[in-house]
Amino acid sequence: MTVTDEVRPEAGPTGGWIGALYRRRAWLWLVPAVPAVVLVALIMVILPPEQTQENVADWAFTLSPFVLAVATVALLPRWRPGPVLLVLAVVVYMGYLDTGMVLRILDLANAPDAEQQALFEHVYQFELFTATFVVLFALYAYRVAGARTVSVLKLGVASILVVISGLNDLTFWLTNDWPDGRPEELRWASHIIVFVGGPPSVATAVVFMVIHLALAGAVMALPLGRIVDRALAGPGDLR
Repeated sequence: MTVTDEVRPEAGPTGGWIGALYRRRAWLWLVPAVPAVVLVALIMVILPPEQTQENVADWAFTLSPFVLAVATVALLPRWRPGPVLLVLAVVVYMGYLDTGMVLRILDLANAPDAEQQALFEHVYQFELFTATFVVLFALYAYRVAGARTVSVLKLGVASILVVISGLNDLTFWLTNDWPDGRPEELRWASHIIVFVGGPPSVATAVVFMVIHLALAGAVMALPLGRIVDRALAGPGDLR
């Protein structure tokens, strides 16, 4: 029997605080969803876009909507119209995100040099938003397909670790056509700079990436399902 085939007994779980959360599972997703929406509106609409992050607090603030959104998706009930919402998400991607990215790139390409940096900030912010949307779309599809809350959380946390690992910074360094040769430091990788104290060398960026990918693998290997099952004092799961 697979995880998605498990059937919870009629008697509800009584396993401490995990059991208490389970009993409130129908609305628990709103706890992370509300602040996630507020933070997205604040970052995407109210505050000016910024490519660089000045310190760890700035990094954590920028990442917090992503973390909250992952928790929201993991806690969402498996609504019957779930597949319809996935189709609507594709419509949003093709009708808004894809078009919005193209328009921003065209604005950047046609702008005078004095406006290039400001417009690039908008492109960079929108690209991060799009990457987050793609990860959340995959997580929601996984949830709709029957994945447990703990399984979605594990996949979501592992995905966040991959996103912030600097993998794309290294592939950009490797594949970009540098007129003067590849730089020795990744001066644009501000999310690494806030942790290492300065522009990382290529070797430092590789170590940073490897650590995050290893952590992602460790998260995926955690037996959270068994831990939750024992806490609920039964064979069930957070659904």
